[in-house]
Amino acid sequence: MSGLSTGAVRVGGVAARPYDGGASVDREPEQLNSEADEPGWEVDPDDEWGLAVLATVGRQLRLRREAAGMRVPDFAVVVGYGEDLVYKIEGGKRIPRPEYLDKAEEVLRADGLISAMKEDVARVRYPKTIRALAKLEAKAVELLSYGNHNLHGLLQTEEFARALLRTRRPSLAEGELEQAVAARMARQAIYQRSPAPELSFVLEEVTLRRPVGGKTVHRKQLERVLELAQLQSVKIQVMPMDRWDHPGIGGRIQVLKFGDGTAVGRMDDEFNGRPVSEPKQLRILELSYGIIRAEAMTARESTTFIEQLLGET
Repeated sequence: MSGLSTGAVRVGGVAARPYDGGASVDREPEQLNSEADEPGWEVDPDDEWGLAVLATVGRQLRLRREAAGMRVPDFAVVVGYGEDLVYKIEGGKRIPRPEYLDKAEEVLRADGLISAMKEDVARVRYPKTIRALAKLEAKAVELLSYGNHNLHGLLQTEEFARALLRTRRPSLAEGELEQAVAARMARQAIYQRSPAPELSFVLEEVTLRRPVGGKTVHRKQLERVLELAQLQSVKIQVMPMDRWDHPGIGGRIQVLKFGDGTAVGRMDDEFNGRPVSEPKQLRILELSYGIIRAEAMTARESTTFIEQLLGET
């Protein structure tokens, strides 16, 4: 490995530049992130696809680290995580956080190849039984949704969805963009189901005021929300911007209930943001959602508010 000091080494067909040290190597141990045993970042043992993804990602991270001439202790200090976590990630036993991959990308100078793994790694966090959102929504008999930064995909017009997806970075290729729009619109087949599922949405006022896509797209989006609000099975409520003392301040909440009595839900600032299905965990989400609904405008008040907002747009 003596050649590492004079040039790049190829790993898996990709050149890995040698590690050249840096001031962060002498970081104090207490500054390291210690999360090796933090719940919510392990893959389900029966998730074959997820295990395969983590094995591949871990192997690539290890090969690139070794090609850069870095031992685990040195790499751990530079990226700011404990040695135990590095070993677990490289062994495919731990799901790396996005920021871990970002730091590894920077330290190992991987030319975007480590960052490219982030999408699959993000999907691994969701158990295989609830990975396909559209399939879950298609089976749900009841949906509870609070959004604090954007409109739910089931409420979006095609033009709004396209404009919103164009804000992603890195940008989607045109073909990918259209596929994403089509997939989002396909989920709205839920409104044609019979019997219709009960859908409850609480929308933050700011999500209705934000002119995504420009004035014309914004107006059509407001009209679409009003149209959906007329459906017997749909309840839409607005949370005024001056009401802040409620559990939704921490992020989104969503709960899907199924005909067999089971349910699944997630909340941004609970359970590491990971989907949950245990009754005790779901009770927390439903309690939070109930408080949010109580703080919001009624469905009738909300319809009047959105009509007024449309008139001002």
